[in-house]
Amino acid sequence: MTVPETVDVEFVAPRHLAGGGDPAWVTVPLHRACEWSYHDPLMPRVVLSSPDQKALLRLEPDPDGQWWTLTHAPEPDRPAWYASFGARTPVEIIAAVTDPTADPSNARDPLEPLLRAGWSPAYNHHRFASPDGAARVDLHETTGTWWVGTSLDDTRPPVWQARFGEHTPGHLITAFTRALADTRPLLRHSNPLSLPAYGTKLITRSQRELPAVQVALPLEDRVRALAARHTTPLPSAPAPRRPPASPGHTR
Repeated sequence: MTVPETVDVEFVAPRHLAGGGDPAWVTVPLHRACEWSYHDPLMPRVVLSSPDQKALLRLEPDPDGQWWTLTHAPEPDRPAWYASFGARTPVEIIAAVTDPTADPSNARDPLEPLLRAGWSPAYNHHRFASPDGAARVDLHETTGTWWVGTSLDDTRPPVWQARFGEHTPGHLITAFTRALADTRPLLRHSNPLSLPAYGTKLITRSQRELPAVQVALPLEDRVRALAARHTTPLPSAPAPRRPPASPGHTR
């Protein structure tokens, strides 16, 4: 009997400090399963457009800004909108927004998944912090924009940021916060020294020995699953409801 080849892999928790991961987790399924077309294959960037040409996903290395930007053209019932993500935003969380399978009818309060996961208000009821205090979600009550950021402490710049424009569909923001609040660790192949939180008590790293085929297949399995679920890209839904105005301020 042949003993299957195994490899040592690492899982990192919490996921908001696990690092960016492989961008192919986002781009390959969109292209292969959802028929998004790509542009500029010889450039150090990735640009994908949806089949209806209304949505554009751009991945462009930018040391001074957001690396991922998703934009959507205006529609009869909604102005144009955008979402952007920093380089170290975990790709599994980005995929919750870019995968065109989120249910538009599931446009509940985006803060609900955070509350269920034990996130708590910080400063005022428009800002929520993760149990470890490293991640925050802010809703700007005046503009309706959302800001998400992870930092190791108040003296250093954010590890990553995510931003959602005023008219971003509410079900996509809810999908993002649900993925952000997920407590399952993330598989990472990168050198642990590339993790900003490496060496701190903020992350837990666990080593596991898994069959090599099991480690190699998740992306292919994801492409097949998304192809089976795919219907239409980025469906429209009402923007998230704003909570009542308060005298507090958020950043």
